[in-house]
Amino acid sequence: MSDQQSYEGGPYSGYDPYGQQRTPGNWAPQPEQPQFPNPYAEPYGAQQGAAQQWQGQTWDTQNHARVPVAEQPYQQAPAPVPEPEPAFGPATLAGNARITDAQRARLEGRSPVIEPGIQPAALTALLGSLLAVAAPLGSYALVVPLVLLQAVTAAGWFRLNGMWPARQGIALAFLGGLVADVAVLAAGREQAPVAILGPLGIWVLLALVLQLRSHASPDERMYGLMATVASSALAILATGYLGAAPAAVSVGAAAVAVAVLARALPMPTPVSVVFALLVGAGAGFAVGGLTDLGSQGAALGAGAAVCALIGHRVAAYDYPSRFVHFTAGVALPLAAAAPAVWLLGRVFG
Repeated sequence: MSDQQSYEGGPYSGYDPYGQQRTPGNWAPQPEQPQFPNPYAEPYGAQQGAAQQWQGQTWDTQNHARVPVAEQPYQQAPAPVPEPEPAFGPATLAGNARITDAQRARLEGRSPVIEPGIQPAALTALLGSLLAVAAPLGSYALVVPLVLLQAVTAAGWFRLNGMWPARQGIALAFLGGLVADVAVLAAGREQAPVAILGPLGIWVLLALVLQLRSHASPDERMYGLMATVASSALAILATGYLGAAPAAVSVGAAAVAVAVLARALPMPTPVSVVFALLVGAGAGFAVGGLTDLGSQGAALGAGAAVCALIGHRVAAYDYPSRFVHFTAGVALPLAAAAPAVWLLGRVFG
């Protein structure tokens, strides 16, 4: 018996995995299955003939039942995050990565400005009234509300710039205002410009030295330097009330007090600004009639009101906090008007 005969008559005689020797005796007829086109197998099937094509079930599909696939539970997809609602980053040691209210307002096309309101305006009017009443009483009486104004100015400017606490910078700016007050009291009103500019230059140098000794990053040191210089300048320039004529101080402070109150009334912004300027000029005219300025007090009052509205606008910028409103919102209108009061007092006096 040859090897071929022993192989064909052995136990594997019916096993033909490739289907090339299929005979009716070895395989039972099977129902025809639907043919599905296979574009990749057509060239090879055309070359090898029909003997290479499978038309029935294989032994695997005949002897084994199909295992059902377990159905997966339906999971609802998460709802998409709407685009007006920005995504916040995870909490970190440096804080949560999220946009500020001012940035959100800019993205939404709204103004990042909130007016201080009637309560800070009332405090400004009270402090302005104290300056107006104390000016005719003498320089030493005027220095009491002036020192309060300088302290609130120094603290409010740092808080407006987002730097809190900044004890060294606030103390340095406030000390600059005190030094300028002492210099004007010692030199007299006639030497007020020199007595004010001298401490201003020295305090710029001190602020520079203070920031050079800081261990913060270069950007933070530059930011702190600018805030310290600006705060010191505002506190020192407020000494202009002490160097101006008493009549000019009374007129200018009264004009600022009335203009800020008018600006805080619930009116449209353009109407409110015009109304505040008119009221400031009217207050200057009224108070000027009680002094030797006369009708020229209207021009001085209008100039002081313009500076006060500029300071009021600065204090309202970039969504400040309530503390900013009760410091910078109170002090900046009066501090910004001090140079104008001194200058216009010299012009009309």
